[in-house]
Amino acid sequence: MNGFRNTIALAMSLLALAGCTTAEYYSQAVVGHLEIMHLAKPIPELIADPVTSQPLRARLERVQGMRDFASRELGLPDNGSYRGYADIGRRYVVWNVFVTPEFSVTPRKSCFPVAGCVSYRGYYAMTDAERYAADARAQGDDVYIGGVPAYSTLGWFDDPVLSTFIRYPDGELARLLFHELAHQEVYVKDDSVFNESFAVAVEREGVRRWLAQHGTHADRSEYDELQKRKRGFVALVLRYRDRLAALYREPLSDAQKRAAKARIISEMEKDYRALKADWGGFSGYDRFFAQRVGNAHVASIATYTQFVPAFDALLASEGNDLPRFYAAVKALAAMPKAERDAALRKAAASRPSGTPAAS
Repeated sequence: MNGFRNTIALAMSLLALAGCTTAEYYSQAVVGHLEIMHLAKPIPELIADPVTSQPLRARLERVQGMRDFASRELGLPDNGSYRGYADIGRRYVVWNVFVTPEFSVTPRKSCFPVAGCVSYRGYYAMTDAERYAADARAQGDDVYIGGVPAYSTLGWFDDPVLSTFIRYPDGELARLLFHELAHQEVYVKDDSVFNESFAVAVEREGVRRWLAQHGTHADRSEYDELQKRKRGFVALVLRYRDRLAALYREPLSDAQKRAAKARIISEMEKDYRALKADWGGFSGYDRFFAQRVGNAHVASIATYTQFVPAFDALLASEGNDLPRFYAAVKALAAMPKAERDAALRKAAASRPSGTPAAS
């Protein structure tokens, strides 16, 4: 009930600040989150309930162990988050919409009183996401809609484990939990790239430790293969992001840029098909290319990965000691953005050559 009162109080304060269009956005966010909180039940109760199916009970027991590991071994917040479970009856919990100008790989930001400015807008209904995307396309912008299996309310509420990811392989399930909890450990308003890159660095170290202690050889092999493919995909997209960014700096007419942009994107799609063939036909990233590809696609990937090498280097410099790493990251978070970014670029440059790229 506490979560409901907090949600309603937050909703009233946000709606009081909002204009008509913004109020509509906040309203869908509040209603969507209230629905999930209403569906959530404590995991121990579900495990003890004889009505719970054995496969679900086994997954809940597994995730309960991961959640305890996150606080005990990784130093992540020990609170009520991810200690409940909600079956929401759909594939994704929200759909994030990334929007960029036609000739830029920098996403347009949306700003909110609590979360600050972020590089996307999240919607609980696909139809709402598509409506917002259609409006952006009508203005000439590039758009990418990505389904999201989980999110964090940054510790404001007890976020539950969701049916959208409970049946993921162990490595992926742990990765997602550790990522979302990392947002509760450190979060900087108005800096999506910092926040997401930090969370990715934490998830990678966390999964490495989890699998070392609790994973089977098959678990580790499966996770390593998924990460190898992810590295290949991310490297591909970032390479073309850089090519597009370079194109837009050229003193060309809009028509020339438009034609060159189309050629570059066509080459990226061709290279993806070749990469997919090397993977033996693995189709896990097909959804990314199912929509009309543009700047917003590459911007969405950059948001999650740009500073991961810097955080990896910072973790190594702290002797892989996570509490010390978190303290160092909080010190960075307190800096003005320009100084913070400069420090991260310096940290990334210090990474020894041959260190694996971001997953």
